[in-house]
Amino acid sequence: MRVLVGGGTGFIGTALTQLLKAKGHKVTLVSRQPGPGRITWNELTRSGLPLCDVVINLAGENILNPLRRWNQAFQKEVLNSRLDTTHLLAKAITKATHPPQAWILVTGVAYYQPSLTEEYDEDSPGGDFDFFSNLVTKWEAAARLPGESTRQVVVRSGVVLGRGGGAIGHMLLPFRLGLGGPIGSGHQFFPWIHIGDLAGILTHALEADHVQGVLNGVAPASTTTNAEFAQALGAALGRPAFIPVPSTVVQAVFGRERATMLLEGQKVVPRRTLATGYQYSFPELGAALKDVVA
Repeated sequence: MRVLVGGGTGFIGTALTQLLKAKGHKVTLVSRQPGPGRITWNELTRSGLPLCDVVINLAGENILNPLRRWNQAFQKEVLNSRLDTTHLLAKAITKATHPPQAWILVTGVAYYQPSLTEEYDEDSPGGDFDFFSNLVTKWEAAARLPGESTRQVVVRSGVVLGRGGGAIGHMLLPFRLGLGGPIGSGHQFFPWIHIGDLAGILTHALEADHVQGVLNGVAPASTTTNAEFAQALGAALGRPAFIPVPSTVVQAVFGRERATMLLEGQKVVPRRTLATGYQYSFPELGAALKDVVA
């Protein structure tokens, strides 16, 4: 298939592109910079959608970039980097003479309200209690297409674990030094997914005609708490992981609103993802982390 990937030059996009090419699909990236196998967002605006079978959007500014202060300017950037690219692709699909067979958007489990007791599947309510849940609601609304000609899929991703980027990139050094540990209370749930499985779910969604609607992009072993995750990462590295990061420190680095993403969590299950027939390569945390730190 001919697959167009928005924001495909990052951590997730690179893994997805490798998998798609390995399976014989032809990939074109939409990015800010021109290059071989790419078109720019400006070209897409000017010339419309190139001929393709599937469109996937991964674009979005990294919310948890510790080098950026959580102020109004950065919040606007976080919002616009997701909504503008999604609007642009959805509009291009709507106007295309030959619309693609499928349109896939990756959002986040921040849609569901943090809780120590609730369990959420793809049909659970959410999306209206803080900046991040509202962001996901607007983001998914921006992707909606009129009519039935293009199959629509939304994958709500958990924390993505993989080599050379993502959440693990910031954690490895303190954990390797034996200074790792749970964040805040450690009781909060930590919905995670191995990058190979996130790329796998996206590939499954574009190849399988029966897949549509919302899928939770989390591992089935999603009852992991933050403290259990810290212990498992320490074990994978052969290091102790008992030094907690106080919530006051997390709030000082990320700002109070953004810190809730780390200090609070959701128990999310991939009920519909499993029901579509997707088979996980890394359903268990221990094996996923061993692969990531190998």
